[in-house]
Amino acid sequence: MDTDELTELAQQLRVDSVRVADTAGSGHPTSSMSAADLMAVLLANHLRYDFDHPGHPGNDRLIFSKGHASPLLYSMYLAAGALDEEEFGTYRTLGSRLEGHPTPRLPWVDVATGSLGQGLPVGVGMALAGRRLGHTPHRVWVLSGDSEMAEGSVWEAAEHAGDQHLDALTLIVDVNRLGQRGLTRHQRDLDAYGRRLRAFGWHTVEIDGHDVEAVERAFNEAASTADKPTAIIAGTRKGRGVRAVEDREGMHGKPVKDAGEAIAELGGRRSIRVDVARPQAAPGNGTARSRPLSLPRYDIGDTVPTRDAFGEALTALGHAHEDVVVLDGEVGDSTRAEYFAKEHPQRYFECYIAEQQMIAAAVGMQAVGHSPYAASFAAFLTRAHDFLRMAAVSRASITVAGSHAGVSIGEDGPSQMGLEDLAMFRSIHGSTVLQPCDANQAARLVAATYDLAGVRYVRTMRSGTPVIYGPDEEFPIGGSKVLRRSDADRVTLIGTGVTVHSCLEAADALAAEGIAARVIDLYSLKPVDGDTLSAAAEDTECLVTVEDHHPEGGLGDAVAEAFGDGRPAPRRLVRLAVTNMPGSATGEEQRRAAGIDAESVAAGVRLLAEKIIR
Repeated sequence: MDTDELTELAQQLRVDSVRVADTAGSGHPTSSMSAADLMAVLLANHLRYDFDHPGHPGNDRLIFSKGHASPLLYSMYLAAGALDEEEFGTYRTLGSRLEGHPTPRLPWVDVATGSLGQGLPVGVGMALAGRRLGHTPHRVWVLSGDSEMAEGSVWEAAEHAGDQHLDALTLIVDVNRLGQRGLTRHQRDLDAYGRRLRAFGWHTVEIDGHDVEAVERAFNEAASTADKPTAIIAGTRKGRGVRAVEDREGMHGKPVKDAGEAIAELGGRRSIRVDVARPQAAPGNGTARSRPLSLPRYDIGDTVPTRDAFGEALTALGHAHEDVVVLDGEVGDSTRAEYFAKEHPQRYFECYIAEQQMIAAAVGMQAVGHSPYAASFAAFLTRAHDFLRMAAVSRASITVAGSHAGVSIGEDGPSQMGLEDLAMFRSIHGSTVLQPCDANQAARLVAATYDLAGVRYVRTMRSGTPVIYGPDEEFPIGGSKVLRRSDADRVTLIGTGVTVHSCLEAADALAAEGIAARVIDLYSLKPVDGDTLSAAAEDTECLVTVEDHHPEGGLGDAVAEAFGDGRPAPRRLVRLAVTNMPGSATGEEQRRAAGIDAESVAAGVRLLAEKIIR
């Protein structure tokens, strides 16, 4: 389109943003109006996208990091003919695909946005995949607001993009100077953003975001810049084109009061349709090859850390499936993700100490067809909780591994101990949460995650544990293993991970005293094996959960929730967990201090036997 046509298209996007928010009675039209010229030029002259085939590997990726500007995005889809007027009018209504902030309910939306500061980190993951793996010849466009440039995750992403020379990535910063409650930090000081981005190795272009000729030149400059990501820093005015709201505080997140008058001021409705350019053909057929999976095998009686089994199983997955990629938070030597790096260096991505960027990159990579595994210490994954939460909103499929879980890590002390991670991952919508207790189980569960949907979490341990299962044992997701059982059982001990071994030792000690205890390895904490737990409750009436985790949200809560569907509950449910603040000590000393070692478990059962066990 030429300059006049682009100007008209921008006005159409503004008009449609105003009227769709007016119809809904809510939304963010003024935030959409500021970026309308930028998106008009992108849609008409630079975006390469086949709306009939959203899975085309050559499609450009467009991320509205400022997801509240959804009226603008949906107006673009309307202009491109992807949406019709009838659906456009369902914005923000029950059952509509046009949600207040975009989600992949729409096939052209790769990831959900709205939690600010996430679009650029996810875009970095997409661009990384394109640059390193070579299967996706797309460009990645990220529209960001100026308010979200205060988020630390943006600068994790900016540094990573610069370091990795992601020249297919273009960040478009809509600098309209107004945030939700007032002025942004730098207002319209474009160079304040430019200086910071250039310090991270970016090429920057500072423009008037309402000058479509300047916008056109900036996009061309971005496309021709090699070995550097480009940031187009555009000075704009919120509510552009309507005097009643333009550049005025207090207008954020509100429909324009007199939509009819505003539309007239903008020149009235238009019906321009944009023939968006088709993408380039992608190299190859876009399908990753798969080979037979050969998992590591461990001998019963050996002592092997589950983190070692994780690394070896992950490496085997890499041999079997070419779409498997691994992301590390600079602890690959500890998580054992480095085993994968040695065998598959091209598919191993070092994200350094930037857990938000690591998870965001995983979300971006799965959106362009890869199967990501992200690994760090369990304790440090809490930094990325919002990214994990939004991964679920994005319908993303990623596997996360957390090592060095619980007090069992020993002398490093509480700052390194993952004691909240199970609660965090169990709370995520649609997640799967797994905790193996030995090496063969760990290998099998890691392999099982490949075929699962949603966010999957595998919790591994630093220290070695005895191998108690054979290499051919099966561990279905949502299952458990009953390791001790008799008709004389008077109590059920339920462990997961390292505490399975505490329960087994305790059961053996109690058996010598004439107290029969059932032992369950609840390796799947979500989904949980309600049938096995129900049978144990009926048979023994007393369940004791033992976990190397805080009592809130972990194993004990998972077991208790299994009886929330109305099935008969146990007469007594006792929870043994880490309730103290640990210090530095050996793993064995830590478990004893927390009351989750074998001796403490046995002592607890003896006390129960005196009081309530018949």
